[in-house]
Amino acid sequence: MTIVLTPLELGLAVALVVLSASLSLFLSLGFHRNLLWAAVRMIVQLLLVGVLLRFVFQQNSAWLTILIFLAMVTAAAYEVGARQPHRLRGRWQFLISGVSVSFSTMVVSAFALLTVLGSRDWLEPAHALPIAGIILGTAMNSASIALNALLSNINNERVPIEAQLALGATRLAALSPLMKRAIRAGIIPVMNQMVGAGIITMPGIMSGQILAGQDPLEAAKYQIFLMLLLAASGTASVIAAVYLTALRFTDKRHRLRFDRIV
Repeated sequence: MTIVLTPLELGLAVALVVLSASLSLFLSLGFHRNLLWAAVRMIVQLLLVGVLLRFVFQQNSAWLTILIFLAMVTAAAYEVGARQPHRLRGRWQFLISGVSVSFSTMVVSAFALLTVLGSRDWLEPAHALPIAGIILGTAMNSASIALNALLSNINNERVPIEAQLALGATRLAALSPLMKRAIRAGIIPVMNQMVGAGIITMPGIMSGQILAGQDPLEAAKYQIFLMLLLAASGTASVIAAVYLTALRFTDKRHRLRFDRIV
């Protein structure tokens, strides 16, 4: 059974967001403009993506699939850097974010597609782009949280870090506690998803397959497979982002380089 939403049903969902924004305005919470702008941006983006994917699926081109994937990775790398209150100067933040999220997404997505689809049609856009998009989203969020924690903590604990460096500690040794905390912060959302899946929340892929008529047990298997992939992707992106940023934030003489931070 295919469920088709009517314009009226979508309009009622929009009304709920408008009501939430109204509560923010009435209670002087201050997030009504951001909420409404986020909702408008989300609606426009998803409608455009829907139109684009319909065209891509009709073309069924491997090269077009790769091009769309590269555009997704570029946007994710930009978002990771743009969300940081403290970030590396120049193109370094974009490069590190891009390497972190693209490496983890490509490896995990390739594993997923080759495992599920085998050697046949593994670059078919109807399979490759949705899987890559889900994995990329987790990698982006995890890396963003971890980098925010790392750069903020270094900025707040500059004096004790420089004291350790002055006493002869290497840059990685001095930053190691903060790096570990940042990595744990980036992984927490993924672990929360895994712990709460099934008992507290009904994950999106499983819910979608059940609504589409899939057997619940088979839907659960696919969700388990996906959650494990998301955990691997999040871990890889966080570790890469934190270590590369820590190395860029310091130099070979084991000094903090705040001149490289905006």
